[in-house]
Amino acid sequence: MSTTRRKQSAKGTRHATHQDAAAKHHRDLLASMLLIRRFEERCVELYSAAKIRGFVHLYIGEEAVAVGVLQALDEADAVVSTYREHGHALARGVPTDAVMAEMYGKATGCSHGRGGSMHLFDAGRRFYGGNAIVGGGIPLAAGLALAEKMRGGTGIVCCFFGDGAFAEGEFHETANLATLWGLPLLLACENNLYAMGTPLPVEHAQTDLAMRAASYGMPAWAVDGMDVLAVEEAACRAVDGIRAGHGPHFLELRTYRFRAHSMYDPDRYRDKAEIERWRARDPLTLLAERIRAAGELDDASYADLDRRAADEVDQAVAAAEAAPVEPVTDLLRYVSAAPGDLPEARR
Repeated sequence: MSTTRRKQSAKGTRHATHQDAAAKHHRDLLASMLLIRRFEERCVELYSAAKIRGFVHLYIGEEAVAVGVLQALDEADAVVSTYREHGHALARGVPTDAVMAEMYGKATGCSHGRGGSMHLFDAGRRFYGGNAIVGGGIPLAAGLALAEKMRGGTGIVCCFFGDGAFAEGEFHETANLATLWGLPLLLACENNLYAMGTPLPVEHAQTDLAMRAASYGMPAWAVDGMDVLAVEEAACRAVDGIRAGHGPHFLELRTYRFRAHSMYDPDRYRDKAEIERWRARDPLTLLAERIRAAGELDDASYADLDRRAADEVDQAVAAAEAAPVEPVTDLLRYVSAAPGDLPEARR
């Protein structure tokens, strides 16, 4: 074979390898979103059957945000979330059975059954909640980012919050300090147009949240939060800027929740036609159609991905059903330090 033909062959092989890797990555993104969707749909059934109690805030419709943003993060990076965090936890790699057991309030849950739906936590995966207070995670994320900077580390902190939390003082105080101190912080605002039942224009005089965030001197831009590839690209760009030492970055991820604010919410404040318009841009459908058109997905492979997601959720439910509850004797554990845990007791 001539040198020219060998070079052409090698180039063609590299191109084919790149295409294969891209196709696999796209299917992996779809699989992650399918897992979140099937998990959330199952939670609806379990809540209706009184298997899951308390407050539950579903992530259906917003899957592209969690999956896309977390593609840009490394294992050493930290994630701080909101009370609508099931999708974030699953995309971060918190095991499905640990998340489901937590929903059940079982001892095998990621928070030992003490947190439930709104307080998923996994320190080993640097997933720091699950915070029930609107905007409560934002200053915590700034603290983690400050600690990372003071230690001279290379990690960043990603903080998810909603458009309602953007109106809280915690956001504006944190944005100001994060820029002043050059913190390695990614502020990921999930703008789903409603703060509980309050529409965005009723809550914010200026509805361009990215423009307002930019007023603090940080790079900020809006992203189509229903397009997982657009989200991933924007998150990678922001993370690259943070790692390069350019301080905090802000993403306004324009998305929509298909279901009510919580399982208790009758959802009377949204027009049904509006919901259907957004459902037509379902992030799972958008990605599936795109990669079908590229020849990266067929009906059989989609069905296989969907089946695997459903099977994983089924196994998680079975494990949660069989898991023990925390014994009553342990109820005060972790509330305060035991005498043997105090520093003076170890001297």
